[in-house]
Amino acid sequence: MAKWGEGDPRWIVEERPDATNVNNWHWTEKNATPWSKEKLRALLQDFVVDEGSAKVTVTEIEKLEGESSANNRKGKLIFFYEWNIVAKWKGQLPGEESSVTGKITIPNLSEENDLKDIDVLVTVDENDSQSEQLKQFMYNVGREKIRELLGVYVRELREEFSKGMILPKKDGSNPPKVDAVSNIKSGFNKKINIEPVVNTQASKGSVGHKINVVTITSSENFQCQANALYDALTRVEMVTAFTRAHVKMDPVPGGDFAYFGGNVSGKFQELVPSKRIKQTWRLKQWPEGHFSTVLMEIEEKEDHSVLTLTQTGVPAAEEEATRNNWKRYYWDSIKQTFGFGSFLG
Repeated sequence: MAKWGEGDPRWIVEERPDATNVNNWHWTEKNATPWSKEKLRALLQDFVVDEGSAKVTVTEIEKLEGESSANNRKGKLIFFYEWNIVAKWKGQLPGEESSVTGKITIPNLSEENDLKDIDVLVTVDENDSQSEQLKQFMYNVGREKIRELLGVYVRELREEFSKGMILPKKDGSNPPKVDAVSNIKSGFNKKINIEPVVNTQASKGSVGHKINVVTITSSENFQCQANALYDALTRVEMVTAFTRAHVKMDPVPGGDFAYFGGNVSGKFQELVPSKRIKQTWRLKQWPEGHFSTVLMEIEEKEDHSVLTLTQTGVPAAEEEATRNNWKRYYWDSIKQTFGFGSFLG
């Protein structure tokens, strides 16, 4: 039986001088959070909006919370960033001796939102005539200037973290130029709809109504180590990548999760790194309040890892649809996204 790095050319790293990531097949990641914090502060701090009719200066970055990373999978650069920013500003109208202060709040700087859709909220500390004029000035002029700065951040993030992410191929040929590489959103610009409930009568059930349930078991092989598979199921940026939609998750016991636009939701019950994940789990279309229990057990073999799924409490009418959803939207998508399956491109 082949060992790690033997057999499949994607695992043969010895032919590369740096012995890593042949042909850019595997998922690689760079932490862009420290760089992003420094860049956003440099762009916003002391920024001036001066159009003659008014002058406003950003005086302080009060809050800068979030994270960012750059990822490479099969020559595609995937950028994740999510920031909540609050900045203080000070402004003055021509001919006025007094100044006005307020705040700018940017709650949703994320790869999920186009720049034009990013909220830039403007508030003032006091209500008077000059404050209202400056607030309107920031609303009409300042917001677009701020969005332009955020566009600079996004562009420079991609330029900076494209460097070295796409490696030369094992045959020595150069990687594609950055301009030729796809820079795609975590949602892959594609919405996925989980297969709907097939039994409309069952879906009308209410809490307390007896539901006929079954247990689903399955086993799936992944060409990766156990820790890599565990990460793919518990790290928000990797779950976002394979589900191809916005993800909400808190991977701690008792933490909530919501995938596929809220079509799948539940809570984490138990997490054992590289070995076990236990969750309550439901499809949105299931009878209200009804959850199944999902147990995913990971076992690392000599040349692959095996994931065994046991799901109890599945509505009997949903057995086939649920099996198909796990296969299509979880296992096949994980293999395609991260290169964990030799038979999938």
